[in-house]
Amino acid sequence: MRHSRTVAFHTLGCKLNFSETSTLARSLEEAGYAKVRQEERPDVFVLNTCSVTENADKECRRHVRRFRNINPDAFIAVVGCYAQLKPEEIAAIPGVDLVLGANEKFDLATHVERHSGVEPAMTGPKGKAIYSPIKDLKQFVPSYNTNDRTRTFLKVQDGCDYFCSFCTIPLARGRSRSATIADTVAQAEAIAATGVKEIVLTGVNTGDFGRQHDQNFLQLIEALDEVQGIERFRISSIEPNLCHDGVIDFVANSQRFAPHFHMPLQSGSDVILERMRRRYDTTLYRERVLRIKEQMPHACIGVDVITGTPGETEAEFLKTHELLRSIPVDYLHVFTYSERANTTAVSSASLLKEDTIPMEIRRERTKRLRILSSKLQRAFYEKHQGTTRSVLVEAEESEGKLHGYTDNYIRVALDFNASLINTMIPVELIGINGDGHVQGTPLSAYNKIHRTEVSATFLIF
Repeated sequence: MRHSRTVAFHTLGCKLNFSETSTLARSLEEAGYAKVRQEERPDVFVLNTCSVTENADKECRRHVRRFRNINPDAFIAVVGCYAQLKPEEIAAIPGVDLVLGANEKFDLATHVERHSGVEPAMTGPKGKAIYSPIKDLKQFVPSYNTNDRTRTFLKVQDGCDYFCSFCTIPLARGRSRSATIADTVAQAEAIAATGVKEIVLTGVNTGDFGRQHDQNFLQLIEALDEVQGIERFRISSIEPNLCHDGVIDFVANSQRFAPHFHMPLQSGSDVILERMRRRYDTTLYRERVLRIKEQMPHACIGVDVITGTPGETEAEFLKTHELLRSIPVDYLHVFTYSERANTTAVSSASLLKEDTIPMEIRRERTKRLRILSSKLQRAFYEKHQGTTRSVLVEAEESEGKLHGYTDNYIRVALDFNASLINTMIPVELIGINGDGHVQGTPLSAYNKIHRTEVSATFLIF
């Protein structure tokens, strides 16, 4: 195969994957490859996979087929969580040329060069899988995405030591690890120099930052709060047992950290939480939510929930539904449980077949919670009508509208005005449009006339 000089990426899964894809792209660009869109028939396709999706194998095969249809001669490399969990299976997919495990993916440029014909090809068939045991993964590789000049996902932590019964992430990403505070601050400063206004802190278990360095997450966010040039930091997700009073109170008093918390619940049943091997119960979760709203009544709280885990009877599911209606949370990310090889939930379920929930029931419960999520989010949006919030305006235009998020994660639509792009402005929230977004009116244009009123309104958070 001739040497490839153009490359396209496709990313499945979470913010962490997107941050790592950008880091992989930069490494290939430094090696002389030009990053292009997929439809431009690149010489190399890189698929960054996820193991959380219900049909990871089907998704992987579908994208490989699509790449082949675009360019039958392309070199296809597969990386990511699913590549670590099922490397040989992926390598056997027709069209796949290279599979890299978690410990190898950040040497992507070297491996692509070697296998795509620039260097003498290594012996072995096409579909070469290069991986090592996950226990050998010790290194933390900082990553951040560069596709959006408004907002960047900064990886501050990787891996997890929790080993929840339903989760493959420790098997795919290894033990918890991070850089030091000083190194992470340096990354944030480098991002600030590019003109980005918001950094979203991401990781597998973000709140577990720094343990191997005798540091902690609170110390990290205190240090990041001093970084000049970044107008807003956002915590992407944090476990309720790690979202302690110190973190909540700091965010409540910070000028830069957004009043937005995303805390996984997974189940509102203590019986199910124990079976999941979660490190909290519903009492602690409720306390965390109420503490946030006590300190920041305007804060937005998002929740991860899983439906249909082994043993989740209708009564246990209803406990989840009732809990979510009884506490002031504002939107849900709902996942349908699917069996994952090598997790304890699967081995336990195999012993108790009656605990396995039929897929149609799992999906029906997912639908019920997604309906609840729509109602919760609508109520949160309506509660903020007539208020003024800070909005970071994004670059992308859609049907004559610009969009952005408030500090407390309300999606806002604005009439197009190019001068507003990548700026943080006070916006009056005036109604909900047909797309379910809040229509906003920028107040910056009226500052000269209503300086006192706008300033006062803007500062009441």
